[in-house]
Amino acid sequence: MEHIIRLARQLNKEILIESRSPFDPVCPVNTPYPWQMLGCGNYAAVFSHPDHPEYVVKIYGRDEHGLLEEKKVYDRLGKHPGFSVCYHSEQRFLILKRIEGMTLYDCVHKGVKINESVIYDIDEAVGHARDKGLFPNDVHGKNVMISNNRGIIVDVSDFSRYETCRKWKDLRKAYFTIYKKTLYHFSIKIPYFVLNGVRIGYRYYRKLKISKKQGSK
Repeated sequence: MEHIIRLARQLNKEILIESRSPFDPVCPVNTPYPWQMLGCGNYAAVFSHPDHPEYVVKIYGRDEHGLLEEKKVYDRLGKHPGFSVCYHSEQRFLILKRIEGMTLYDCVHKGVKINESVIYDIDEAVGHARDKGLFPNDVHGKNVMISNNRGIIVDVSDFSRYETCRKWKDLRKAYFTIYKKTLYHFSIKIPYFVLNGVRIGYRYYRKLKISKKQGSK
C-alpha cells in the first residue's frame, strides 16, 4: 500500500486537470507515463498504474471539498458488493479499489446485453445507501458498471448532497419500458453520438420539467 501511495503523491504533483465548462467532465491535460487514464467524471479523473492493477487513483480537478465528503460516504457505506472501497485519501486524491467491467452506457454502445439482475443489484445498493442516511444522487449509465455479472455503482461523490435526483428512477424506467422490449433481444450497437444526444436531451428535459414545476407554484 505504501508504494501506491507514493506513486499517487507523485502523480498528484505532476498531473494537470482542467474543465472547459461546469457542465462537462474534467479532463487531464497530461497523463505521466506509465499511468493510464480510465475515465473522467464531473469532478475528477481516474487513473491506474501497471504495478498496482488492483487500485485506482481518483484525482479531483474541481470542488476538492467534495473529496472529503466522498471519503465520508465510503466510510458510511462500509463493505458492500454494490460499491468500491476507499483505502486512502490525501489532498486532491483518493485511492480506491479498482472495479473492472463495463458501464451500462458502454454496454448499450457495444450491444452487450444488460440482464435484469444488474438493475436489481443497483436497487439494493441504492437502498443500502439510503439506510446509511445517504442520498444516492447521480446514479446513471456512466456511473453503473457490470463486473462479474453484478451491478456496481462506481461513483458516490454526490451521495452526501441532500437533494432529489431522478436519474436512477428514470434510467430504471427506460430499461423496463424501452430497453427490455427492444435492444435486450437484439445485439444492436448504438453509436456514441446517439447516446450523447440522448444524454443531452434528457438533461434539458429534466430542466424543463423542474422549470414548469417551479412555475406552477
